[in-house]
Amino acid sequence: MKANEYRKMTSSDLEKELGELKSELFKLRFQLTLNGLENPMKIKTTKRDIARIKTILREKELNEAE
Repeated sequence: MKANEYRKMTSSDLEKELGELKSELFKLRFQLTLNGLENPMKIKTTKRDIARIKTILREKELNEAE
C-alpha cells in the first residue's frame, strides 16, 4: 500500500495491519529458510510497509500530543 492510503486509516486499523504484516514477515522468513521463495523481494517490501506504518503511527501520536 502507499503511504497516503495508510494515513487515511485510523490508529486501531494501523495497529491491526501492523500485526498482520509482522506475522506475514515471519511466515516469509520461515518459507525462505525451508524451501525458498518464488519472490524474495516480498520480504523487502513487507519490511518497508512495516516501517511506513510505524512512521505514520508515530506522526499521529505526535499530532495528538500537540
